[in-house]
Amino acid sequence: MDPLIVAIDARLVGSRHTGDASYWNGLVRGLAGTDHATRIYLCSNQARPANVPDDPRLIWTHVPGQGRLWSLWHFPQAAKKLGAQVVHTQYSLSPLVRRGGVTTIHDVSFYIGPEWFQPRDRLLLQKTLPGTVRRAARVITVSETSKGEIEHYIPAARGKVRVTPSALGTNITPFASDEVAARLARLGVAPPYVLTVGTRWPRKNMGLAIAAAQQAGVTCVVTGQPGWGELPEGAVMTGYVDDADLTALYQGASLYLAPSHHEGFGIPLLEAFACNCPVVANRGGALPEVGGDAAAYPEAATPEAWAATIRDLLANSGRLEQMRHLGRARLAQYDWNETARLTLEVYEQARR
Repeated sequence: MDPLIVAIDARLVGSRHTGDASYWNGLVRGLAGTDHATRIYLCSNQARPANVPDDPRLIWTHVPGQGRLWSLWHFPQAAKKLGAQVVHTQYSLSPLVRRGGVTTIHDVSFYIGPEWFQPRDRLLLQKTLPGTVRRAARVITVSETSKGEIEHYIPAARGKVRVTPSALGTNITPFASDEVAARLARLGVAPPYVLTVGTRWPRKNMGLAIAAAQQAGVTCVVTGQPGWGELPEGAVMTGYVDDADLTALYQGASLYLAPSHHEGFGIPLLEAFACNCPVVANRGGALPEVGGDAAAYPEAATPEAWAATIRDLLANSGRLEQMRHLGRARLAQYDWNETARLTLEVYEQARR
C-alpha cells in the first residue's frame, strides 16, 4: 500500500496556548517524534511558525483565503490538489470532503450548557456539527468523557469516535526558585496565593475560585485572556501572561483551582502537575478523568465547599506533598508521541 497522504488544517499551529492551540501544537510535535511514513501537509493561510519541527514528512503549505470560505472551499480544494486521502479539521468539515474526513471535537459543552456561550457561537456549532459528524469517516476527541457526550448528543457519531488524549505542551518548563521569585515580583504577585487560569468565559466558572479563596482567607490570582464573562472583585488580575510567567505562577502557587463547569480535557491540570502545584478541581466534564487521584474534588460546586477544601489542604502539608507525587505520576500517563501514534491509526481507518 502506498504511503498515506494527509492534509491538516494547521491554522492554530503556533498560536497562543489555548486548549485548542495546545492540541494542534502538541499533535504536530508528536507526529515529528513518531515512526511513520505518512506525508502530512500542514495547510494554513499564515506563514510557517517557528515551532513547526524540521521534519521532511511535515510539509508546511500556504493556502490563501480567510474565514469560513477558507474552511469550506480553499482548504478542501488544496487538499484535493495535494492528493490527500485524509483531511483533518476541527469541528467544521466542508461538504466538499466526501471521503476520508476526520474532525477533532474537543467537547460538546455548547449542548450541555448553552448558557455558557454567546448565542451566535452556540447556534453555529449546534447547527453545523451534526452535518460535519455525518460526513466524517472518523471523529477524534481527547477524553473518554467527551466521547460519551459526543455520542449522546450527536447520534451519528456512534461507532466513529476515537480517543487520542491531549498531553503537556512544551510551553511549561519549571524554573529555579530564585527565578520564580523574581518573575512573581515583576508581576506584583506575593505568595501565599492560589491560582486559576483561563479565558474569562462563563463556562470557566472563575468566580467560584475567587469567592472560595475569599472565604478561605487566601489571595486568588487570576490569569488569562479577557473573554466576555464578568468576575467578582477581590482577586489579583494579571491579565494574559507569557509562558515563562505562567510557569512561575504555577510554581509559586499553593494550589491550582480548576472550577470549570465543563472541560473536554483540562491541560492546565497537567501544567500544574508539571510545576508541583496541587490541584483542586470541579467535577465538570473530563476534569476527574484527567486529574484522577492526584486532584482534590470538593463535595459541591459552592464557595463554601471549595473554601473548606482549600483550608483543609493548606493545613495539611503531608497531603499536599502526596498530591504533588501523585500529580507527577499522573502527568507521565500523557504523551504527545502516543497521541500521534493513535491519530495515525485513525488516519489509516479513515483512508479513502
